[in-house]
Amino acid sequence: MTQPLAGIRIADFSHVMAGPYASHLLRLMGADVIKIESPKGDNFRSYGSDPRFEGLSPAFIAANAGKKSIMLDLKDPADLDIAHAIVARCDVMLENFRPGVITRLGLGYEAARELRPDIIFCSVSGYGQDSPQRDWPAIDNIVQATSGMMMLSGEEGDPPVRVGFPIVDTLTGQTAALAILSALVRRLQGGGGSYIDVSMFDASLAFMTSAVTPYLLTGQAMSRMGNTGYSGLPTASLFTARDGRQISLGVVQPNQFAALARFTGREDWLTDPLFATPEARRANFDAMKAELERVFATRDAAAWEAGLSEAGIPCGMVRRVDEAAELARPDALVSFDIPEGPLTGPVRYPGAGFRLTPGLQVGEVPPRLDENRAEILDWLHRTEPGH
Repeated sequence: MTQPLAGIRIADFSHVMAGPYASHLLRLMGADVIKIESPKGDNFRSYGSDPRFEGLSPAFIAANAGKKSIMLDLKDPADLDIAHAIVARCDVMLENFRPGVITRLGLGYEAARELRPDIIFCSVSGYGQDSPQRDWPAIDNIVQATSGMMMLSGEEGDPPVRVGFPIVDTLTGQTAALAILSALVRRLQGGGGSYIDVSMFDASLAFMTSAVTPYLLTGQAMSRMGNTGYSGLPTASLFTARDGRQISLGVVQPNQFAALARFTGREDWLTDPLFATPEARRANFDAMKAELERVFATRDAAAWEAGLSEAGIPCGMVRRVDEAAELARPDALVSFDIPEGPLTGPVRYPGAGFRLTPGLQVGEVPPRLDENRAEILDWLHRTEPGH
């Protein structure tokens, strides 16, 4: 049992992205995840416009590979009995219905505790189970708006800018996974079961602590800085190279600035009162940036990236997602084979985002809707509750 969560079972009643991504991370660490789906299946199974991926869309694979699927209608008494039997034999129950729905369906926290007293029960919702906004419907781009996230990107005066992928869904799933892990450790230490209330809104604020905390301390909201880094320095910004590709520079420390000046042959910056100190560079932002723009226009982006990086100067060429995937270390992506359908052959997707030696999960095929019904029912017959 080299995987940290080997032997842990999760009853996953969640759908779409935030909840499934939480159990996906736990599965990568070795947990067995039983995905309980409605008769229509998870909406993400058919997400996107390409009919070839009906039932097994790339978005679905991203958060559900390696799970086991059973289709249950929780309004049907016989199916609800099966759901109860699954929960009784699992360590964790995860759901992301609107607040109150899972209780009305007969599987709320109190009902789950009767089935398994030490259950770890995690609810994921838009604004939390008891907030004034608890009944507001929420998806990723909505919470990007209400949390202030859309007003952190872009320049002052620009329209709101959405982060270009469902960042709230994934950061919420990561938050839920961390919370579940902490509850599992607590239970191992004799603390019993737990109830976890994860809010997409709260998780977003926590994720944005570098922007929210300065406001809470000073009363002043952060200015929007476009492609300039958190430091506000012109040497932590975006520049266009000779070939038209862009380089993100991250020079924020005095020693880094000195190395940049030497590398570019502009040691005069080190004594020029306009640029010699970080305060001077901030005060003369446009002048410093104009100097750098002229310098970066003299070489291609790849040459800048290689040379600056070798000199210990933080920088990176702006890449598309396809280019970034090819830059990833081999074990940063996991793979599996699908024997039939439009995705035949090896399929890759991102792993947990960290190495653990020994033991993260290897890639596994995502389940078809209700694919594992017979296996799950057989397991229920063979095991006692709590095992």
